[in-house]
Amino acid sequence: MTDLSPAAQSVLDAVFDHWPGGYNRLGKLRCVAAALRAVADQVVSPIPDDCTADVFNRQLDIRAKLLAIAAELDGHG
Repeated sequence: MTDLSPAAQSVLDAVFDHWPGGYNRLGKLRCVAAALRAVADQVVSPIPDDCTADVFNRQLDIRAKLLAIAAELDGHG
């Protein structure tokens, strides 16, 4: 698979290095995307008062990047 961004390709390479059958099973990309969305939901503090604005904004940025990779994988899976 060569039409993915470097970030998405890196995630897939890490997963499929340990997943029997490689990329060829239907639905695997969507499984990885779902896992990334779940991780993204855990990145942001549930109560913004628990952290500084800088930390909270960084968490939101990380979450957005994870969700962008998940959306990209959904589009290919």
